[in-house]
Amino acid sequence: MRVLLTSLAHNTHYYSLVPLAWALRAAGHEVRVASPPSLTDVITSTGLTAVPVGDDRPAAELLAEMGSDLVPYQRGFEFGEVESEEETTWEYLLGQQSMMAALCFAPFNGAATMDEIVDFARGWRPDLVVWEPWTYAGPVAARACGAAHARILWGPDAIGRSRRRFLAALEQVPEELREDPIAEWLGWTLDRYGYAFDERDVLGHWVIDPGPRSTRLDLGQTMVPMCYVPYNGRSVIEPWLAKKPDRPRVCLTLGVSARETYGRDAVSYSELLEALGRLDIEVVATLDASQRERLGVLPDNVVPVDFVPLDALLPSCAAIIHHGGAGTWSTALLHGVPQILLPSLWDAPLKAQQLQRLSAGFDLPAATLTARGLADAVHTAVHDPAIKAGARRLSEEMLADPTPAGIVPTLERLTALHRAT
Repeated sequence: MRVLLTSLAHNTHYYSLVPLAWALRAAGHEVRVASPPSLTDVITSTGLTAVPVGDDRPAAELLAEMGSDLVPYQRGFEFGEVESEEETTWEYLLGQQSMMAALCFAPFNGAATMDEIVDFARGWRPDLVVWEPWTYAGPVAARACGAAHARILWGPDAIGRSRRRFLAALEQVPEELREDPIAEWLGWTLDRYGYAFDERDVLGHWVIDPGPRSTRLDLGQTMVPMCYVPYNGRSVIEPWLAKKPDRPRVCLTLGVSARETYGRDAVSYSELLEALGRLDIEVVATLDASQRERLGVLPDNVVPVDFVPLDALLPSCAAIIHHGGAGTWSTALLHGVPQILLPSLWDAPLKAQQLQRLSAGFDLPAATLTARGLADAVHTAVHDPAIKAGARRLSEEMLADPTPAGIVPTLERLTALHRAT
């Protein structure tokens, strides 16, 4: 079987594909990874074969026009567990679909990217295309060569739920007033290659979900559960990681997503560290050189690191404070670590609300975060048996699902079912 994986040029989105890609390779299948050229070195560093397609210009031009700042648009890019009455109206849902099409999907899947991946797919003829949820070049390539295609998630299926709610609202709108921005964009794109739009082009023939059972959103789509396997990129284990900490260890990491999206951190590191400095804990804080320089003298209980593989660090942690990024959230779930989320964008509010409902963590929105609130949440996460038990339950759910290697036979069966003959 030939399998083409697609990812936008973002390390963390791509890293979620690596364990499954290697499971397919180990099972004897041919694997290629298509992405804009800026990700080529990252792909090849993981031992996989890269297929550079298109470029990053449309996305770069959009961010330049917006000033690298999504804050004015943030309202439409927040997905919560329970939406307000406003967020279920036709106008809001239409606006959300319009924003996702114009500000996310189209810029990251420009015309050059589409043309080049279609040319490659028609020549190489993959049997299966696996695509992360922002890379719609994947389903377009699959349609162009008759391949089966599946989305692989990196969090709760917020895009899928938004789409289902939009379609339900669309049915209630008079036909002459109906609009569907994503279908229009994908339909126009597919028409260039001689194909008509199909709703499965939006959500895939099936979805691969690496989240624990309790966080999954049931959208009535064929779902293949998969145990999350972390991939942190090239990593080195420092000697201090092998030593048991003298007091509860708490990881603080806001990742690179906030800085890359907003052009700055979503919350103030200095305020966070001042609050944590008063607690009887060890804080391992990921800080790059520019952050270290701005912060000056750190509290005595803070251990600054530029980078540390979370899969190696989190087993020694009593809690983690983070922004809600995909890899961080999933790795903490896998290791049963209570989480304090400071959500501000995309599906991070949904993850935070789920964790709080499931007694596995805390939801502290960045906009209303206080030093006292953070300190109280960390103290509870570290010491409350109920929070620890909630985090363990989610870990057990995740570990009960088949590994990437374990789902390969299922992918083979579904590919045979959906591939065009």
